[in-house]
Amino acid sequence: MYTFIGGIFLLIIGYYTYGKFVEKVFGPKERPTPAFTNSDGVDYVPMNTAKNSLIQLLNIAGVGPIFGPIIGALYGPVAFIWIVLGCILAGGVHDYLTGMISIRNRGAHLPELAEKFLGKAMRHIVNAFALLLLILVGTVFVTAPGKLLYDLMDNKIPYALIVSVIFIYYILATLLPVDKIIGRFYPFFGALLVISAIGIGIGLIITGEAKNIPELSVENMHPNGLAIFPLLFLTISCGALSGFHATQSPIISRTTQHEFQGRKIFYGMMIAEGIIAMIWAAAAMAMFYEPNAPFGQGLLNLINEGTPSLVVSKVAVTMLGGIGGTLAILGVIILPITSGDTAFRSARMIVADYLKISQVAIAKRLYIAIPLFAISVILLQIDFDILWRYFSWANQSTAVIALFVGAMYLYIGGKNYWIALLPGAFMLMAIITYILQEKIGFGLPRDISLISSTILSAVIIALFFWQAKRQKLANTPLEEDISHWDGKPVGGYAFNCKGGVAAE
Repeated sequence: MYTFIGGIFLLIIGYYTYGKFVEKVFGPKERPTPAFTNSDGVDYVPMNTAKNSLIQLLNIAGVGPIFGPIIGALYGPVAFIWIVLGCILAGGVHDYLTGMISIRNRGAHLPELAEKFLGKAMRHIVNAFALLLLILVGTVFVTAPGKLLYDLMDNKIPYALIVSVIFIYYILATLLPVDKIIGRFYPFFGALLVISAIGIGIGLIITGEAKNIPELSVENMHPNGLAIFPLLFLTISCGALSGFHATQSPIISRTTQHEFQGRKIFYGMMIAEGIIAMIWAAAAMAMFYEPNAPFGQGLLNLINEGTPSLVVSKVAVTMLGGIGGTLAILGVIILPITSGDTAFRSARMIVADYLKISQVAIAKRLYIAIPLFAISVILLQIDFDILWRYFSWANQSTAVIALFVGAMYLYIGGKNYWIALLPGAFMLMAIITYILQEKIGFGLPRDISLISSTILSAVIIALFFWQAKRQKLANTPLEEDISHWDGKPVGGYAFNCKGGVAAE
């Protein structure tokens, strides 16, 4: 219990210490943001800090900080260590730099940023990775909430009908202007998410279940003996470090009113997601503890019986009762839905940017969105566990790319690039090891995979420094030229440099 509570306190302290340090390294400016300079009434719309923060939290959360930590809880309290350190030193840095660099570059998505800072060839590679990740996310986040709703309604409504309704919502949220659905309803959904997570955490302590949470240890307690490295670092992604966030932050970079709001919106919401991950990992460890069985065996049996969604249902109802548990489950259902819709929205925006197709006309949005949804419907036929594994690898691969983009940006700017490069290098080795040794990859022996990943990582890092020196000599511009902006108020908002905020 003390490890669990201490971890949450460390996350909060990390926001006020390391978060401020990262902000200082980056150096926000009194500079008009894309919400004003590129306003189009669809994707570029100024919104206030509170609204942006809650939307960002819902965008990045999904079922990742719930399902991932539940599965990661099988490893024991070492999962807490990764959530805390990963969130502060990697995830928060990743989200902040991705969001802020996007703000400096017209709200650009990761493929465009990768082209600018890592080289033209990287745009095509990252485009493929980003689209693969987003379509996988959208598909997984149809399956997970669909199953939860199906169980919540006692199987009385056909699963296919539930999935169809979710898809209809996704289509509307993908096509309509960002302030019509997402901007209006997400703050309420965000409140439900936060309240339900806090309720679970308090319930653990009040009911005494928290006494079953194991204290700090680096011992691998997984009942099947699965290796901590690299599996834990891909199992728990959202809540520690997630490349999916790099696809979501540019959505909010296009609605952020001022650069100084970035730490709250990007770094702060990563910390909030880490706290949610801690709570669900703790609940999974505590509530299914069996004194006469290996640690995690009861949890593993339940996961095998009904996927992590069954764990969510049992935790929520046990901790909060029938009504409170139902509300908590609804909060968990909302999580993936609010990430699934923005996954498809991000995919549409990335394709539009890549092909240079204006998104003002709804017909042009449809041309891009329909094929994306068609692919997702096909992927729905694949087993959830297989989808999740590919999602995990694509997710963390995208995170590595985003961290390298952040490191390159800071290197060119003569700033402390190690804050991004070190976590990027660690995760680079993790994803290479994973794809080399796992059956979904090359299925090589573990020792060969580790040696090969070490060599490949060293080569890639050497290439990074080679490219960094070239980019610095070429004087690659770090930010978009906004001299085209006429300074006129947009949507009732006028940028106010003197006041340090965008005033309505």
